[in-house]
Amino acid sequence: MTRISAGAGLDGLRLDVALACCDEFGRSRSFAQTMIDRGFVLLNGKDPKASSRVREGDVIDFEIPPAEPMAAEPQAIPLDVVYEDDDIVVINKARGMVVHPAAGNRSGTLVNALLARCPDLGAIGDKIRPGIVHRLDKDTTGLLVVAKNEHALKDLQEQIKARRAKRTYLALVHGRPPAGGAVDAPVGRDPNNRKRMAVVSSGRPARTVYEVVERFERYSLLRVMLDTGRTHQIRVHMSHIGHPVAGDPVYGRRKSDLDIGGQALHAAELRIEHPVTHKPLVFSAPLPADFEAVLAGLRKAEDGIIRS
Repeated sequence: MTRISAGAGLDGLRLDVALACCDEFGRSRSFAQTMIDRGFVLLNGKDPKASSRVREGDVIDFEIPPAEPMAAEPQAIPLDVVYEDDDIVVINKARGMVVHPAAGNRSGTLVNALLARCPDLGAIGDKIRPGIVHRLDKDTTGLLVVAKNEHALKDLQEQIKARRAKRTYLALVHGRPPAGGAVDAPVGRDPNNRKRMAVVSSGRPARTVYEVVERFERYSLLRVMLDTGRTHQIRVHMSHIGHPVAGDPVYGRRKSDLDIGGQALHAAELRIEHPVTHKPLVFSAPLPADFEAVLAGLRKAEDGIIRS
């Protein structure tokens, strides 16, 4: 059983809606209704209805029955390998590649490709995300590190948790934000759309630091540093302050004159300690061609670029 103590952000919500807002639950409202109806959810120790109202301080206990594991299969898919040794492999992920199998993406993922390259990877971590330390969205490009043994996986996960690992992104956003700043706002599931994240009072703490690298008339290129690593954090935070990432189909503006196949967001630099030698490692990846082409077009269209 997992226990949630209802905070102020859940006060007054229906139980199924409240559950869907909690990262600990991580499922949709309809799934919450099913679990409540099947008796897998308790509210203050009693069997509730999906329509039961939650009050601040209430205790919600739930149990999700195990699903049949979906083991990933090896696939010979080319990868841009930045670094590899006996313990880790660092990948420059291409746009359009999903990190691990899930509903709707059961093949063609980074994990499928890694299993073909590193056959022993299947024994590291779980069957769906073997060796995966952190993730990038499907259309976000750039660097991520994968562990090749259990020791490396636990060490790297601890580095992420303790914020010793540093991840720096380049993002092209709409508008002209201040030269530098930080967005400190909790991120959680959007109560109105389970597929989206949002800044919500019931969310988990999230902090994003940014600085302007280059300005254009209607866009700005930012260097973005993550203090935390919530799902879609940069995309949600930039949208929250009124400067969504260009090309973002979920959190961005519907109309864009930029020819790019997804959000203009790239994991450009990764700093970690080697999980065995503890030597500091720094990796960088150049912008993908479509991102570079967009910047080149913006520079060509404007004679006077103001640099921060």
